[in-house]
Amino acid sequence: MTKSLLGPAETPGDPVLEASGRLFRQKGFAATTVREIAAAAGILPGSLHYRFASKEELLLALMDRGIERAVSAVRVAIADVRDPLDRVRAALRAHLRLLVREDDSIYVSLYEGHSLSGAARDHMVRLRDRYDALWDGLLHEAAGTGRLRPDVDLRLVRFFLLGGVNWTAQWFSTRGPYSVEHVAEAYADMLFHGLLQPVKAQVLALDSRGRTRS
Repeated sequence: MTKSLLGPAETPGDPVLEASGRLFRQKGFAATTVREIAAAAGILPGSLHYRFASKEELLLALMDRGIERAVSAVRVAIADVRDPLDRVRAALRAHLRLLVREDDSIYVSLYEGHSLSGAARDHMVRLRDRYDALWDGLLHEAAGTGRLRPDVDLRLVRFFLLGGVNWTAQWFSTRGPYSVEHVAEAYADMLFHGLLQPVKAQVLALDSRGRTRS
């Protein structure tokens, strides 16, 4: 039975969570030992087991923190934005900023969820569902303006959008040519405007030999 929902003992500056997040990100969950986490946090392994019954429970606590931070960041970003399409842009910027900064709990939430099983995995799925529901709401609001194609499957849009954005954590560097804002705006523009050139005003048709003519 997991008890990983964040409480007073698991604060953002918690050395155990900081150490485990760093090690899980560097070595992977499976390759990291409880003894290594305790040493990195400056405590005895027995003290770590007193707080977290298993390494899996510790991973779930990290994922709790990561997803809660993501929900909070997006809600703050969209709070004063009225236009639904601009709300999606603001949410995208907030998600990306959180993703590429040095926050191991966000990274671990994205890439180590497969390591959970049983009740812990079910809890993780519920956490992710909460965040996905936030994005589904934003996309439905945008569709409600009548400015999106009515035939678009918004669930697939969310899969496509977050899947692509989350991969940014694998390649983004503050020393690279792009800022977070540049990347976020580029993603939003591709989402809303696509990649093709605007259709010309004149209608193109095929002549009898299959060639285009205006």
